[in-house]
Amino acid sequence: MIRNEKEYREAVRRLKQDKTVIQKQKKSLEELKLSSTEIKRALEPMLSFHQQLVEEVEWYERVKRKDFGAISSLDEVGRLLIALRIASGLTQKDLAKCLDVTEAQISRDERNEYHGVSLDRAQKIIRVFGAHVEAKVAL
Repeated sequence: MIRNEKEYREAVRRLKQDKTVIQKQKKSLEELKLSSTEIKRALEPMLSFHQQLVEEVEWYERVKRKDFGAISSLDEVGRLLIALRIASGLTQKDLAKCLDVTEAQISRDERNEYHGVSLDRAQKIIRVFGAHVEAKVAL
């Protein structure tokens, strides 16, 4: 998951680099006279990793635009808390100051996507951003 501008810029750079590497690898495999099925199979891991990085970049760009979308499970709350921080332009250090915790604590929490965070703690973070939560349960 991309958590800041530095990681975003690095991911965009890697995407460009990956495209070049994938094209070179594809050309090399074609020169070996492999079938299209064999080439596809050989490139699959690289293409899969590339697609995952594309999705991470797209997520970060949506979050920066404050386009969060709805979450469908409480398991997604942690990712939403990270998205709120990114969208607000706060660093982990800034958020730590607001919550009176260490930057290391915020870093750990985000690395674990706030797994196991209490509702009280999640609410405190949400309040920092002046956001509110709407919940709906569907059966």
